[in-house]
Amino acid sequence: MDSPDPALSRAAEIIEQASGDKSARPSIAGFFDEATNTVTYVVHDPASGEGAIIDSVLDFEAASGRTSNGPADLVIEYVRRHELKIAWILETHAHADHISAAPYLQERLGGKLGIGREIIRVQEVFGKLFNAGTDFERDGSQFDHLFEDGETIALGAIEGIVLHVPGHTPADMAFIFGDAAFVGDTIFMPDFGTARADFPGGDAAQLYRSIRRLLSLPDETRLFLCHDYKAPGRDEYAWETTVRQQREENVHVRDGVTEEEFVAMRTGRDRQLAMPKLIMPSVQVNIRGGRLPDPEDNGVSYIKIPVNAV
Repeated sequence: MDSPDPALSRAAEIIEQASGDKSARPSIAGFFDEATNTVTYVVHDPASGEGAIIDSVLDFEAASGRTSNGPADLVIEYVRRHELKIAWILETHAHADHISAAPYLQERLGGKLGIGREIIRVQEVFGKLFNAGTDFERDGSQFDHLFEDGETIALGAIEGIVLHVPGHTPADMAFIFGDAAFVGDTIFMPDFGTARADFPGGDAAQLYRSIRRLLSLPDETRLFLCHDYKAPGRDEYAWETTVRQQREENVHVRDGVTEEEFVAMRTGRDRQLAMPKLIMPSVQVNIRGGRLPDPEDNGVSYIKIPVNAV
């Protein structure tokens, strides 16, 4: 009898195989950027050295409009020191709290730039908000590959699969390599809870279902998170947990919390949250694959700030 969720079943098979076979597990390095509370990951196959970079960060100083490459340069130094071959530069979604360094990394390290296919919906919504004009293509063509739910991906001998986990945004994807799942902004450390769902295209009920889908993976699945903000009472940043720990301890969505309860909680909390400080520059650039808007006739790129529109 066919599984009602074949992508999830295949993901579980990959994780279970890797849990019992160390050679099927990836090596993972996390680079935490405290300015944006973001973790960039380099994940690779130890045997072949083939790897991927997930959720990179470009420094952006909002007051001056200046960019710099400090966080990305740390990643480049690590990749070169370990003589890795970068096959993919992956985005779990179009981030609203930091600008991607994907073009900078791709120019220096190679690899294909990939994101979920639903980025097209995000481009449509924000293309209108920023009045991007007809020159801005809303078809995902700024990326090298648009992933579908259940699509397989590999790094050398490390098997992987991609799961669509919308709710925070329509385009969120989780990338699974071996026994490790990189879940983006769906869920945070158990003592901090879950991501907001009030951005355009976000949906708290959909987020709940996406999280429960992830938490249907084997208990031993390692979950690597995109952000950490140090929950009250915790002094250290942390970004790795497991399915078992989340199911038992997550303050928002542990086992026993219903969808109705979650939606009421999430909706109420989101009403009290300020917009991320870098949402306007971040989304505007990230829907372009991390590229700045085209320079105007004076050779300068500009970030638009819509007034009284959000």
